Amino acid sequence: MKTFSVKAGEITREWHVIDAEGKVLGQVAAQAAVWLQGKHKPTFSRHIDTGDGVIIVNAGKIIATGKKGTDKFYYRHSGYPGGFRKESLNEALEKKPTFPLEHAIRGMLPRNRLGSAMFKKLRIYAGAEHPHLSQAPAKSEA
Repeated sequence: MKTFSVKAGEITREWHVIDAEGKVLGQVAAQAAVWLQGKHKPTFSRHIDTGDGVIIVNAGKIIATGKKGTDKFYYRHSGYPGGFRKESLNEALEKKPTFPLEHAIRGMLPRNRLGSAMFKKLRIYAGAEHPHLSQAPAKSEA
């Protein structure tokens, strides 16, 4: 028996919708990362992007367990003296509700060109509406 290797033309892509309202940040991010990489498919291969597209709605209503809202920080530095900035998870959700999910999912994907291609199939919206009805996304539970 020969080893099966999927070709680029044989890949079928679907779209999944996750409603993040009232769900835990890490669990939503983990499920989205699995779908983006294609690990849920029997044709999964590490060197080929076999993943599906993911649409996440209500990202602004996601929850964090414990005291992560005040104790989890996102850090950045401008490169200039005194340019260090940090903001808590609650502050980040107020300013840009999609950022914590984007940051978590990007951290779960490969750090190469393949990971960048996977990340491009992710769409996150703070509200309940999304403009991707033409893709006929399947409502999925995360």
